Formats: sequence, C-alpha cells, structure tokens
Amino acid sequence: MARPVTLFTGQWADLPLEELARKTGEWGFDGLELACWGDHFEVDRALAEEGYVRSVQEVLERNHLNCFAIGAHLVGQAVCDPIDSRHRAILPPEVWGDGEPEGVRQRAAERMKDTARAAARLGVTQVNGFTGSAIWHMLYSFPPNDFAEVERGYADFAERWRPILDVFDAEGVRFGLEVHPTEIAYDFVTTRKTLEAIGRRPGFGINFDPSHFAHQHLDSAAFALEFADRIYHVHVKDSKKTLDGRKSILGGHLNFGEAERGWDFVSPGHGDVDLEALIRALNRIGYTGPLSIEWEDSGMDREWGAQDALAFVRRSDFTPSDLAFDAAMQRS
Repeated sequence: MARPVTLFTGQWADLPLEELARKTGEWGFDGLELACWGDHFEVDRALAEEGYVRSVQEVLERNHLNCFAIGAHLVGQAVCDPIDSRHRAILPPEVWGDGEPEGVRQRAAERMKDTARAAARLGVTQVNGFTGSAIWHMLYSFPPNDFAEVERGYADFAERWRPILDVFDAEGVRFGLEVHPTEIAYDFVTTRKTLEAIGRRPGFGINFDPSHFAHQHLDSAAFALEFADRIYHVHVKDSKKTLDGRKSILGGHLNFGEAERGWDFVSPGHGDVDLEALIRALNRIGYTGPLSIEWEDSGMDREWGAQDALAFVRRSDFTPSDLAFDAAMQRS
C-alpha cells in the first residue's frame, strides 16, 4: 500500500529541526510529524511572525519531506490534569505562568486552540496529542472510588475540550487523542466513554499507538477494527513485557530503561506488538494515512534504531489483495 512513513520528532527535540530534517531525509523517511516543542514547530511564532511557517516548510522541502500531522502532547496534557510540579518541566513558561492549577489549565486550552490555527497555516489538518485526565489517579479503587466522581471526570473533559474543538472545526483541523495511560481514554471501555462524552463529534478522533496496549494485554488490531471511523493517525511504537514473577506490570515506580521494570518501550519490531495483525486491520478499515514511527528505546542508539525501524515498517506495510486467493482456480 506504500503508506507514507514518518518520524515523530518529540523524542528528537534536542536537535534543531534543520539537522533532524537532513538526517531523516538522508535515511529515507517520507516526512516528519512535527512536535510543538524544541524548535520543530513553535505555535506562538507560527501565529505571530511573518514568514515563520514558510521557513519550516522550506526546511522540509529541501530535504524532500512532507508533514501530515503535528504533535501537541505536552500542552494538551495540562488541559484536564490535576496540575503539579511535574507539568512545569513540560510546559512553555507562558503556559505554566504562576503555576496556579486552574490558570494553567485555561492557558493550556487557549494554546491548544492556537495550535489548530497554527496547523492550518502550515497546511496540516491533523493535530495529535493528549487530553490529560482529572480522574486517572482513581485508576485503583482504594480508597473506594465515588463512581459519580468518575462520571464527573468525563463531563469535565467534555466541558474543557468542546470549546477547543470548536476552533479545530472552524480551522478544518482534526484532533487525534493518543489513547494512553494517564489520559481520559486508555483502553476500549474508556475510549467508548470518551467518545460518548464528546458526542462523537467528527473533529475528535484517535492517534492510535499500539505500544500503549501491549503491556495492558489488549488487542491492537481489534481496537483498530472497533474504532475504525476514528483512526485518524497511527504511531508505530513497540513495547516488551519482561514479567518473571518478580517484576510488576505497574512499573514499580522505576524509570524507563531500568532492569527491574516489568515492561518497557523498545524499537519497533523488537517487542510484543503484532504489527502484521495491525497492518491487516488497517487494510481492512481502509486507513491510508501515515505510519509515524515514535522511536523510544532506552537500550538502543536512536539513529541506528530509527533506520532499523524505518526498514521494518517498510517491509511490514503490505498491500491488501484485490482478488480472492483462489480466483485462478475457478472457471470463468
């Protein structure tokens, strides 16, 4: 099918866009999914500076790269989250401000609206990211949850995101939630509830990343089939379980890459994600958009890994058959 293969730049934001674009162009990527941090795509500059958007486009063009989506994960996380000191490290200073939680959430919401406006200026109609969640901390029901409060969490999400999505709709841009632990949707049940809360409006869909399903023992292909009309963008990332009776699926409050974790992210093709099954599901639902490699592997050099991942995705992305396999056996 030859879907375009892109690289999400979020884990490469320490490199200037010019340098990363040169590398990925030489490696043979079709494009970049530009992160809205580092200098890769700066939303405030896109709206305020004449010529900024064109300068980004020129960098891509010089390196024979396209941009099909941008990633606004960090600011999106702050829209619904209970805000604490960790958010300061991931937010632009003007969004963090004085750190007062509701003020942070409101400024994050305004920046997400601006992200839709900036994406439209870039000529991009897909923004991917996170929503945050007021109720993620209630994952384990002890002390026993007030389940009415859980339902209020979905109402809070809808109340905060509806005005954002109004701007997305006005700009002709769609938002893709990366279904992910710590978000309002992280599995099948919570994705259904999230779509219901937002009224299944077309401007809100899914940036599907199977790596967040593998360690939850969920079927990525089944998810793509169930939410076929909402798969707006796809990340290719992998994770591997190393459960041995001593390691926890909850991670043990250990950082990524530590040996005692029960699972960890690994380079595509080196973990538990069944990419062939996912490709078959994407073929079945008619998804023709990018396969965007989000490269994360604490145990592998990232430049070697990005190129290895690109080769793996290229050979895995097969075209569906346009005839029955036994058609040649039948008489005309």
